[in-house]
Amino acid sequence: MGALAATTPTRAGVAYVPPAVSASDTVARALLGSAGAYLLIRNGGGSSDSMTISDASGTVTGAAAAANAPSVANGTNKAFKLTPDMCDGVTGLITITHSFITSVTYELYPIG
Repeated sequence: MGALAATTPTRAGVAYVPPAVSASDTVARALLGSAGAYLLIRNGGGSSDSMTISDASGTVTGAAAAANAPSVANGTNKAFKLTPDMCDGVTGLITITHSFITSVTYELYPIG
């Protein structure tokens, strides 16, 4: 399991190499601040990546939210918004699993 690290852009720019994902990654509440973060998944591999993004938030009616289960097709990118209320109440983490990790990288950008 890997703890994802955030990249915070600056006016001068920040040079970095997007890190690889692992089969199970986590995002800590501390990285999300009050507004959340954008998670960009880049799939440069030869197979689709079926993901699961945990969500401990609730719906307007108070029901538990369902985990997001997106797929990132090979050769494509997808961006996701992560919010603090998605974090597990005990661990303070959002868990992201990947079915395919070869040549799959991420970028995590805090909002605000």
